[in-house]
Amino acid sequence: MTETIAQPGTDREALLVELVDDAGRAIGTCPVSQAHQAPGQLHRAFSVLLFDGEGRVLLQQRAAVKTRFPSQWANTCCGHPAPGEPVAAAAAVRLAEEMGLATELTEVGVYRYHAEDSTTGRVEFEWDHVLVGLLTAGSPRPDPAEVADYGWIQPDELRAALAGDPDVYTPWLAGVLDIAERAGRFTADAQR
Repeated sequence: MTETIAQPGTDREALLVELVDDAGRAIGTCPVSQAHQAPGQLHRAFSVLLFDGEGRVLLQQRAAVKTRFPSQWANTCCGHPAPGEPVAAAAAVRLAEEMGLATELTEVGVYRYHAEDSTTGRVEFEWDHVLVGLLTAGSPRPDPAEVADYGWIQPDELRAALAGDPDVYTPWLAGVLDIAERAGRFTADAQR
């Protein structure tokens, strides 16, 4: 298995991502920075959404130093598995790195999207595996180099906020939320 833990001082933009075809099959590799240069190369990624016992979802505000969509609000955490690495394992590592949290994660679907960041000129073109989890213990301890802020919100309130001020949020958040809600495992309705 390939190790994805980024050691202190590691240039995350130099790490390899797995390029995929239109069906999500691996077709090669390239560095993160190259995959995100316009027009973008389709590659494997993951997005994690954690819920609590009240059905709220944990969001993070991306740090201002992020190379793509800085300072925007996003799902609990996201990242890229190393080529050949199991997605759930990579997501668990990233959840600990970014948010200081650990919980069981379940993949509930894939969201494919393409988004251009007009601020940085970078592109997201991702075959995004969506994973959900229920946080029953612990509190976020975010890495300030990755996360500027965090907060819990009910999914219906998040939908209203996304519609009212979409530029505050990453362009993938609504699609990731759709997939998580369709799975219905941790929403307030599923817990009743």
